[in-house]
Amino acid sequence: MSAEVTLLGVRHHGPGSARAVAAALEQLRPDAVLIEGPPEADPIVGLAAEKDMVPPVALLAHVVDDPARAAFWPYAEFSPEWVAIRYGLDAGVPVRFIDLPAAYGLAEEREQPEEPDRAAEPERAADPIGMLAEAAGSDDPERWWEDVIEHRSPGTDALAPFAAVAEAMAALREDVAPGGPVRRDDLREAYMRQQIRAAKRAGHRRIAVVCGAFHVPALAVLPTVAHDRAVLAGLPKKVRTDITWVPWTHRRLSQQSGYGAGIVSPGWYHHLFTTTGDPVPLWLTRAADLLRAEDHPVSSAHVIEAVRLARTLAVMRGRPLAGLTETLDAVRSVMCDGSDVALALVHDRLVTGDVLGGVPDGAPAVPLQRDLTRLQRSLRLKPAVEPRELDLDLRKENDAARSRLLHRLRLLGIDWGVPSRSAVTSTGTFRESWRLCWQPEFAVRIAEAAQWGTTVEEAATGRAVGAARAAVELAELTALVETCLLAGLADALPAVMRILADCAALDTDVAQLAGALPALVRALRYGDVRGTDHRALGEVATGLADRICVGLPPACTGLDAAGAEAVRGRLDEVHGAIGLLEAGGGLADRWAGTLRALARREPVGGPATGVPGLLRGRAVRLLLDDGRLDSEEAGRRMGLVLSAANAPADAAGWVEGFLSGGGALLLHDPRLLGLLDGWLTAVPAEVFTDVLPLLRRTFSALEAGVRTTVGSRVAAGPLGTEPVAAAGTGPELDPARADAALPVVALLLGLPGCPVHPAGPPRIPRQAEGRDT
Repeated sequence: MSAEVTLLGVRHHGPGSARAVAAALEQLRPDAVLIEGPPEADPIVGLAAEKDMVPPVALLAHVVDDPARAAFWPYAEFSPEWVAIRYGLDAGVPVRFIDLPAAYGLAEEREQPEEPDRAAEPERAADPIGMLAEAAGSDDPERWWEDVIEHRSPGTDALAPFAAVAEAMAALREDVAPGGPVRRDDLREAYMRQQIRAAKRAGHRRIAVVCGAFHVPALAVLPTVAHDRAVLAGLPKKVRTDITWVPWTHRRLSQQSGYGAGIVSPGWYHHLFTTTGDPVPLWLTRAADLLRAEDHPVSSAHVIEAVRLARTLAVMRGRPLAGLTETLDAVRSVMCDGSDVALALVHDRLVTGDVLGGVPDGAPAVPLQRDLTRLQRSLRLKPAVEPRELDLDLRKENDAARSRLLHRLRLLGIDWGVPSRSAVTSTGTFRESWRLCWQPEFAVRIAEAAQWGTTVEEAATGRAVGAARAAVELAELTALVETCLLAGLADALPAVMRILADCAALDTDVAQLAGALPALVRALRYGDVRGTDHRALGEVATGLADRICVGLPPACTGLDAAGAEAVRGRLDEVHGAIGLLEAGGGLADRWAGTLRALARREPVGGPATGVPGLLRGRAVRLLLDDGRLDSEEAGRRMGLVLSAANAPADAAGWVEGFLSGGGALLLHDPRLLGLLDGWLTAVPAEVFTDVLPLLRRTFSALEAGVRTTVGSRVAAGPLGTEPVAAAGTGPELDPARADAALPVVALLLGLPGCPVHPAGPPRIPRQAEGRDT
C-alpha cells in the first residue's frame, strides 16, 4: 500500500490558513505531520504541549562558536505551523520539521568564482499573493487575501481550499524553467523532498505536509533521488548549532524580521483566529474599552454606530465582510472624531499589540539565561514588553540588588533597563530611575554574553576586564570603572584599576584627562552610597586632577573657536568634579591657581599667543562664584577686556564665557552692566555685524526674567549706579507700614531679632496661633 501525501500550502501567520489546516488535519487524520521548519528542533518540539508554553514563541538557532549568527522561526497562536504542531502532539502522531537545517543556513556562504548572469535567469514570483490579487483584478493584495482566505470559514470539504491554492501557485511557477543556477529555494525544496521520502520509508501511510504555498508545486511531483542529491551537493559546510524556544511578541511579528514575519496586524489576526462568529462587534468593543481607559468619551452608542458604519463600508466596497480597513475607518470617524492621534493608540495596542509569550523551564538554555531567570524571580522583576518606569532606593537591599542586575546587563549589551529621569525630584545619589522594556532579541545577546561566564555577575566581570584591555582612551576606562562600581563588580575593579592607572600615567593629552576625571569623581560618590572601598580610585582621581592643573593653561593656548567651546564644557565639568573631590594637599587652591593662570593669559601678538576670551571669561566667573575673586576685581578685569585696545571678537567671547553661568550677576552689580553697555555702544559699526551672532547667542542663553530686567534697566537711563525708580512709576515706600510687617516676617523665618525688636520676635497672641498669617 503506497503512502498518501497531502500538501497543505499556507501563508505563514495567517488565521484563515490556520483554521483551514486545523479542519484539514481533522479530516485527514494523518499518522505523521511534516512541517516547514528547522529539523534541529525535532528533539524539543514536544515542549509545545506543555502548559507553560504560551505563544507567541519562536525557535532560536545560533552558531555555538558565534552566537551572534542566529535565526528565528516565530509562531503565533494563529500560525498554521503552530496549529499543526499542537494537533500532532495532541493526537500522539510524530511531528517533524523538514526544511533545510539551520546548520546550513547559518554557515558562511561558499565563495562563487564568478557572478551568474541574473539577466538570463527567469524571475520567480517575489510576491505571489500580489500577483494573484492582480490577476483577480484587485489593487490591494492584503485586502484580497483577507476576503478570499482569512475571513473564510472551512466548508464541508476542508481540502478544497488547498487544492485551489496549489493550482494557483503552479500557474505562477510555470515560467520558472528547469535547470539553471541553484537558488536557495531549490536547496530547501530538494531537502524537503528528501524528508518526505524518509517519512514514506519509515512506514507512514497518511502524511500531512504543512509548508508555504509557494513550495507546493515543487513538492507535489518528486524527481529522482539522484536529482535532489545533485542539488544538495552545493550546500556549504555545516556549522555546529544550538536551538531552543524563546518568548516572542506580536510587535516583533509585525516587523520585517524573522521567518515569515512582517505581518502588519498580528493583534487583529489573533482576534480573527480566537473569535467565533462576526469578529467586528467584539473588536470594536475592545477599542471602546481602550479609548475609555485613556479618557476618551466613548459610549455603547459609539460602538453600535461604528459596527453599522464598518458593515456599510464593506458593502460599498464590495467585500464579503468588514475587514481591518473598514473597522479602522469606523473607529476614526465614530470613536476618535477624526483624530489620527487616538486612532494611533488603537492601532498600537489592538492592531499590533504587545502580547508576550512564555516558554517552560525545561526548554534548553545556556546557564547564563537560567541564572538571569533566577534573579528575575528572586528580585521580582518580571520581563514585560510594555515600557514601565522603575524608581529604586539604593538604601534598600532589594532595590540595590535590582540596580546591580540592571547595570550588569547593560555592561553585557542587554539594555533591558535604561536610566531615565525620575518624576520625583532628588539631588541625592541614593535614588535611581529606570525605564524597563524587554525585547525578544535579548535571547541572542544572552547567548553571545555566555562566553564571558555562566552567571550574570561572572559574565559581567569577564566582559568588564575584556573591555578594559581593549580600551584605547582614558575616558573609556573611567566610564568602565564607574560602571563596575554601579554594578557591584568587586572582582573586576582591581584589574580595571590597574589598567586605568597605567593608562593615566602614560596619557599626556589634557583633554583626555579632563574628560576622564568627572566619571571617576562620580564613581567615588556612588562608592560611598554602596559601601565600596574606593581608596585606590581616589588616588587616581587626585593624580589626574593635579596633572590637569599643571597642563591645562598651556593646552588652552591658541585654540580656535570650536576648540575653545569644547574645552569650556570640560572646564565646567572639571571644576564641578574638583569641588566634589575630597582630597587633601590643597587641591582646591591649586585649581584656583590654574583658573587665575587661564584668566591672565591674554593674547598679545595675536590669537595664537594666548587663551581665547571665552575661556578667560569663564575662568573669571568660576573664581567669582567660588568667592576667590571679589566683584570689584571682576569688574576691573571686565573693564580691561572691554577696553578699546582689545579686539571686539575676543571681548565678545570673554563676555559669553563670563555670563554662561547665569546673568543675574548683572542685576546685582550695576557697575558690571554699565561696563558691558558702554563697551557695546562703542563697538565700531564695521565690526558690529561680526560680533552680533556671538552676542545674540550669549544673551539668548540668559534666563527670560534676566533679559527682561536688563532691557528695562538699559532703557531706564544711565547705568553704573543703583537703579532708581522713575517718578510716578509706583507708590512711595511707607516706612511705618513696612516696619509693622517685620515682626511677623522674623517669626516666620525664625530670626532671633529684627531692627524693630532687637530682643527677638514678639509673641503672637494665643488666639492668633494656627491662623494663616
